[in-house]
Amino acid sequence: MDTTPPASSGLLGSLRTLGADAIAAVKDRLALFSLELQEEKYRLIQVVIWISAAAFAGTMAIMFASITLVYFFWESARLAVLGGLTLFYTAALVVILIAFRRYLARQPRPFDGVLEELTEDEKCIRGKN
Repeated sequence: MDTTPPASSGLLGSLRTLGADAIAAVKDRLALFSLELQEEKYRLIQVVIWISAAAFAGTMAIMFASITLVYFFWESARLAVLGGLTLFYTAALVVILIAFRRYLARQPRPFDGVLEELTEDEKCIRGKN
């Protein structure tokens, strides 16, 4: 008696194994994508909270400092102080915007881990280890 399974079940078994491996790989990549998406969400929430707190505190400090300065020079150089404050705040805004753009440029691309894993998967499938 022949105990070997028929060739078609061997092919069918191989296809099942291949399908199960493909599903497992997709599942792993989706889990990694989900983790990175959650990290990006937390990072975005933190950035929004920090920016809001800094904007509020900065606005209050600038407002009260400006009011105090204008009040101090009310009789002698009110317009000069107001013009100087306007120039100063405009320059500060430009510096802040430039620094923020540099900060954003230094941030890692979202989902880099997923893209690297997919690239590695593609190399393995093509046989280019």
